[in-house]
Amino acid sequence: MAEKEKMALVVFSGELDKALAAFNIAVTGAATGMEVTMYFTFWGLNIVRKEKAKGKPAGMMRRMLGMLNRGGASRARLSKFHMCGMGTWMMKKLMRQSKMPNLQEMITLAHQSGVKFVVCTTTMALQGLTEEAFIPEVKIFAGASTYLGEAREAKVNLFI
Repeated sequence: MAEKEKMALVVFSGELDKALAAFNIAVTGAATGMEVTMYFTFWGLNIVRKEKAKGKPAGMMRRMLGMLNRGGASRARLSKFHMCGMGTWMMKKLMRQSKMPNLQEMITLAHQSGVKFVVCTTTMALQGLTEEAFIPEVKIFAGASTYLGEAREAKVNLFI
């Protein structure tokens, strides 16, 4: 039996349109038989953070960052044409009308399709987050060397 082709995606952005693109590619890759790993780092952590994750980051700067940088897939905004929320609202409405899955549904679909979610421990430490701050679909917490190991073996590598 031939070994599965692999795909590795770095999800750096926490913006709605970019996250949707990343999950669309990941789910499509998994549906075509690829082994897919999504590595969440920096603002991408917000996509897989719990909505009401309570943390106690040490230091004033981490607490301020936590207040400004609230996580949760439902809080993701468009990278362009956000227009104080109007553009994001319109995009979500158009997605519902087109029967396109929303971001939370894409996360569930990716997880059910066997996509591995890896959260960057370096970024977690920088932001003062713990494993409890993340959705249950996240099972792997690792550094950049884990991503590089996956990327070396992957036929497709993307940075979103």
